[in-house]
Amino acid sequence: MVERKKRATSPAIADTAAPTLVDSVIVGGGPAGFFAALALQSAGAKTAIVVGPARGGLDRRTTALLDGSVKALSTLGLWDKLSGYAAPLRVMRLIDDTGRLLRAPTLDCSSQEIDLDAFGYNIENGPLTETLREAAGAAGVTVIDDAATGVVIDNDRVTVTVASGASIEAKLAVGADGRRSQVREAAGIGCAETHYPQVAVTSTVTHTRPHLDVSTEFHTPDGPFTLVPLPGLRSSIVCVVRPPEADRISALDDAAFSREMERRAHSILGKMTVEAARGRVELGLITPHRFAAPRVALVGEAAHVIPPIGAQGLNLGLRDGAALADLVADALSRGEDVGGASVTEPYDQARRADILTRTIAVDTLNRSLLAGLLPADAARGLGLFLMNRVGPVRRAFMREGLQPSLGVPRLMRGERPAA
Repeated sequence: MVERKKRATSPAIADTAAPTLVDSVIVGGGPAGFFAALALQSAGAKTAIVVGPARGGLDRRTTALLDGSVKALSTLGLWDKLSGYAAPLRVMRLIDDTGRLLRAPTLDCSSQEIDLDAFGYNIENGPLTETLREAAGAAGVTVIDDAATGVVIDNDRVTVTVASGASIEAKLAVGADGRRSQVREAAGIGCAETHYPQVAVTSTVTHTRPHLDVSTEFHTPDGPFTLVPLPGLRSSIVCVVRPPEADRISALDDAAFSREMERRAHSILGKMTVEAARGRVELGLITPHRFAAPRVALVGEAAHVIPPIGAQGLNLGLRDGAALADLVADALSRGEDVGGASVTEPYDQARRADILTRTIAVDTLNRSLLAGLLPADAARGLGLFLMNRVGPVRRAFMREGLQPSLGVPRLMRGERPAA
């Protein structure tokens, strides 16, 4: 076997400092990381998570958790704690607001048509992450509130060093540490990157008309403008625009910003008032060449960065963790190494189809809006026309949008990983 050893700069550790020994160590403390920790612990793997330093303020960004993700959280016993913070998404409405010669028809997709009460639920990231964190601690996951400063990958183990000088040794390291993943870099996994001439301006607003559990996505020449329900008379907004327009919008005071959002929403939710927090994200794609390597698996934004279109991002990240837990559970049942090839190689193969097909779909839709070309408008319009008029096509689109039809992880089917 060719020796693999990749080192990141880290402080020296005294010889007397005994490392924490676990089966799997996760680097990154966002929702995808904590979910992966819970999934792996439920699969029978002794797990630690290196969270990183505490972030200032409450995370008021929101996530639309689709049906499979809700089912997984229910299976882990968490949905009852989260449901009060979430609003159901019972109708997905797509509106062509491009003003171009060829315009697509408005498409309404109802969850009842595929026998679901809701496609999913929109929830603020703050309570989601905190609930996952508390559940991880209660489940026996070792939670380390420190920054990872080094990742060393050897033939038989991975060692993660933290800022205090302590270290964690594991058979498997899981990179959940975002788009500039330290774990991914230590594993020598390169990425393909695409940068869009777009910025997503995000916020939460109150409004005077009820949203009626309808998520509305306006397709504009600069990208989607999306309104996603929150509990009560509140919605989250993702406004994708060109960088100069993002600069203009971001510079507006709260009153002017609220009027701008109401104008872009065509006042369908009445008068809007922005809440304090606003966000800004430059859009692009990051796709690793591999999703795993010996002793390493990637989840969440370490494994895929895509534009916030179609609610795919974190739902993909939760499926990453659930799929990895299945493979780890199976390896443990056979008495095999959880960081060995019987886990990492099938994980790479299993996640490739799901991640790449959704990345391509989001990229194609986004580029069709930016192109402003008749063939692109015609193709997009034809696709929406067929979904609008042909029931089986529309239902297939809705089901596939929730999660892949093949290879669904056990947690997303309402089953715990078998240890």
